[in-house]
Amino acid sequence: MFHKGQIARLEFPLPTRLDAIDRNILKELQDDGRITNVELARRVGISAPPCLRRVRALEEAGYIKGYRALLDEKKLGYEVTVFAMVHLSSQAEGDLAAFESFVRAQPLVRECWMLSGEIDFVLKCVAPDLKTFQAFVAELTAAPHVRNVKTSLTLRNSKDAAMVPWDMKAD
Repeated sequence: MFHKGQIARLEFPLPTRLDAIDRNILKELQDDGRITNVELARRVGISAPPCLRRVRALEEAGYIKGYRALLDEKKLGYEVTVFAMVHLSSQAEGDLAAFESFVRAQPLVRECWMLSGEIDFVLKCVAPDLKTFQAFVAELTAAPHVRNVKTSLTLRNSKDAAMVPWDMKAD
């Protein structure tokens, strides 16, 4: 029994190694994140209660990071997609953290990847038009420890696979 103000914390066994059912659950959820638990259980061949327990355990273990809708940025007015390659003047941990903090606050930056090699970061950016993106580049160039920025405007997207490939062995 719980007293007022206490939160019930259900404990789920965290999978240390994924079995075939766990992998099928992940595949089905990746294909359709809006699937009901009953339908998911049917597809993976188990009953609904253990399926729900497995999903919660996979969430707790971090295999499932979250759920979201994939939106069409162009239909929402973001006509321009650009990759920006950023070279910093310093790779000291504090300087990297300052740049990453700056980037996290920029709504036009959709992805930020730290790289090894000549370029320190690559940013995937969207903007409603080139003028808006050019204003962002001016701000980006003035960001903490930025030495230079090179940009490449995308012409088209030949592949957009936001999902983990299941056709390759991941063991």
